[in-house]
Amino acid sequence: MPGTETTRSNTRSTQEFVPISEVRDGVVRLKDGGLRAVLLASSLNFALKSEDEQTAFIIQFQNFLNSLDFSVQIFVQSRMLDIRPYVATLEAAYKEQLDDLMRIQIREYIEFIKSFTEAANIMTKNFFVVVPYSPATLSTKGGASALLPFGKKKVNAEEQNRTFEEQVTQLEQRIAIVQQGLVRTGVRTVQLGTEEAIELLYKMFNPGEEGKPMPLAGAAEK
Repeated sequence: MPGTETTRSNTRSTQEFVPISEVRDGVVRLKDGGLRAVLLASSLNFALKSEDEQTAFIIQFQNFLNSLDFSVQIFVQSRMLDIRPYVATLEAAYKEQLDDLMRIQIREYIEFIKSFTEAANIMTKNFFVVVPYSPATLSTKGGASALLPFGKKKVNAEEQNRTFEEQVTQLEQRIAIVQQGLVRTGVRTVQLGTEEAIELLYKMFNPGEEGKPMPLAGAAEK
């Protein structure tokens, strides 16, 4: 069909702009070898706190930022509330309910929830902290490897896994620093697992498919 080849070419070129290589054990691995851990952070209502509490929080957060010797990224995600899982739970309860009066009340409640969320346009906010680690790279151009008679040494899968685990250990040390610093401010964090990280990344790179189910087949390597 005309234009098919162009579409495929555009798809490939778009994927080239995505800097992610894989998501493994909850760690996002970039194409340049860097690692990223994504922490989901709890929220607090700053406006409802007293002036002294606000001042204490600002000081603690400032101390946290000053204690870091590496950069972090704070990311706020806003999206429409997806009530489909909740409605599905209500639908299941409706089917299992034997009392006619309760069935009527559940059905009316389902319709109320649907109409209310459609009219109110309810948004949810999630707060994330991205912790990076980039391993040091040594240039081998014209270096010692150039003197080896057989050229570059091939790295087998076992060595790659060992290197990855060593890098993850360094990343985990940074994660601990961030978590300890934030907990002093009253903010609790938890690291996203593999599936949670994939879902977050998929929705970031596919904003137009917010309400559609996410294809998981072949999405990542665990």
